[in-house]
Amino acid sequence: MPRFWGLRQMNRINIDVLSEEELIELNHKIVARLRFLNEMRSHSEMLDFRIGEKVKFHAPGQPELTGTLTHYNKKTVTVITEGGQHWNVAPGLLSKLDSSAEGGARVSNTTVVPFAGRERKK
Repeated sequence: MPRFWGLRQMNRINIDVLSEEELIELNHKIVARLRFLNEMRSHSEMLDFRIGEKVKFHAPGQPELTGTLTHYNKKTVTVITEGGQHWNVAPGLLSKLDSSAEGGARVSNTTVVPFAGRERKK
């Protein structure tokens, strides 16, 4: 009896009748499809986070690290920790830093850069 996945019927493939060349081709197609699905999952997880957002993660052999997300890569995101270290982290390992854990209404570490030739409005 055929299985249905979504709206498509899954065709049964009898691999016993395939040649070595056909099996290799099928393998390449399966690997490519699995890589594509993995990249889509990573991309979807990346969209849960924004550049500049404070995040936390736990690296093996390290205490929990906190930092700022600075860049989207193909499969990971770059996080710069408060100590200045750069980490490429899989988005599935990140969590958003709870603002209440940092002390609530704390003023962020932003720098205001004045533009030359402009006066500040009062």
